[in-house]
Amino acid sequence: MKSIVYNSAQEISVEEKSMPEITAGEVLIKVAYVGVCGSDMNIYQGVHPRAKAPLIMGHEFSGTIVKGHPTLPDGTPVTVYPLLSCGHCEPCLSGYAHVCNTLRLIGIDCDGAMAEYVKVPADKVMAIPQTLSLKLGAFLEPLAVGVHAVRRSGYKPGDRVVVFGAGPIGLCVAACLKYFGASRVIVVEAHPYRLGVAQKLGFTTIDAASEDVRARIKEYTAGVNADFAFDCAAHPSVQTVLMDVLKVQGTAVIVGSYKKPPEVDLLKVEFKELTVIGIRVYERRDFEIATSILESGFIDFDLMLSESSPDKAPEVFQDLLRGGNTIKMLFKM
Repeated sequence: MKSIVYNSAQEISVEEKSMPEITAGEVLIKVAYVGVCGSDMNIYQGVHPRAKAPLIMGHEFSGTIVKGHPTLPDGTPVTVYPLLSCGHCEPCLSGYAHVCNTLRLIGIDCDGAMAEYVKVPADKVMAIPQTLSLKLGAFLEPLAVGVHAVRRSGYKPGDRVVVFGAGPIGLCVAACLKYFGASRVIVVEAHPYRLGVAQKLGFTTIDAASEDVRARIKEYTAGVNADFAFDCAAHPSVQTVLMDVLKVQGTAVIVGSYKKPPEVDLLKVEFKELTVIGIRVYERRDFEIATSILESGFIDFDLMLSESSPDKAPEVFQDLLRGGNTIKMLFKM
């Protein structure tokens, strides 16, 4: 089967690999689409702490069942809940398996879906409605991150909200906020292409490269500042303004993963009685809500999606590393 293989830092190859052989409790899936995640880019750059070469990446994908599922018939369109939790640590036993002490992921800690076929545990398979395209089905995983971030934040319709970063996760968070009733979502971004997509999706935008972010947010919030600020950019420059754009008793939501620990002004957290919330991946319920959002057609998510052949994978990864004009790249397997 054709596979996209990570071999070493910035070295990707397209190879023929043997078809996965499933055992009891596993399902074989024919992959339709697979997305490139920020985690995949960390692997590609050789900086992911767990991923080991050679590795077939890919944990956000859609496909159809070939064989092995105990209840879903062959041919069923599916996605996969890619978290591999231990099941016996304190978070797992407390109902928070998504923050397992030894959390692993399909496509990071074992081979994933950047191939024509992938095998996964049967209990991770989630059916996709027939009304949803397989292309959008591959976008369920990143959208679930946005759902989880908004649900965990405590956001309520009417709250003033700022989202830093118009990448896939930032735009997913912004889309979820809009779906859940936000009358205005302010998106802060420096990349011109991403700013343009955010505008097409109907968000109020601030160009971080040329505008005074603090002043513009005050202007857009009638001088009050934001109730919530979602850091989806994970860039040190965001932490220099994040606490400033929140009102007293506002909430900072950390969604993006920083490569190095940033400086955080805890004095502002104290003096303004701010709340800081961390977000890690998602729960199964978030996938169900993400499915409803995609089915609703409320947001034109196709504006965020680009498509490529797996044969072009080496060039695609290089272009993504250079910050090309792409929000979410999908390989059509």
